Amino acid sequence: MGDQQAGHEKTLTMMLPALAGANMIYGLGMIELGMTLDFAQLVVDNEIAKMVRKVVGGICVTDETLAVDVIRKVGAGGHFLMEEHTFKHMKTVQSQSQLFDRTPRENWSDNGSKDIVTRAREQVRYILEHHKPEHLPAPVAQQLREIIEAAEQEWEIHKPKTRQRRRNL
Repeated sequence: MGDQQAGHEKTLTMMLPALAGANMIYGLGMIELGMTLDFAQLVVDNEIAKMVRKVVGGICVTDETLAVDVIRKVGAGGHFLMEEHTFKHMKTVQSQSQLFDRTPRENWSDNGSKDIVTRAREQVRYILEHHKPEHLPAPVAQQLREIIEAAEQEWEIHKPKTRQRRRNL
């Protein structure tokens, strides 16, 4: 699992291509120049990717989101925390990380002072113990099988004859 430098590098190497319009970002979970896949790094990179997607998605500007009427009502020096509009939009406007701890330091300390590596590893363990993937619908699995078999036949022409084991989808 990486450190602060890795987090910084991962953010930049995701953000810059995303801002340039790339539709695929490479390297999630990879460390050691891509020679190793680290599950905890994959979990962290997933959170970073969600945040990058949020940024690239832009800011929705409509009469509803501008809330000029609420601004006029509250006025200069007022606060918006008790406004219905704030409650309605606060969970969708901010990125909601499941991994990064944004609580005050005292709360973080009271909850065990877990760093990002510890939280990521706990999430990996939870996923590995509890995730139950959904099976593909039979027609989709069949179509994938056909694509793989066609590719294997094409590839067989160019590769030496060796005994192959294939897993069923």
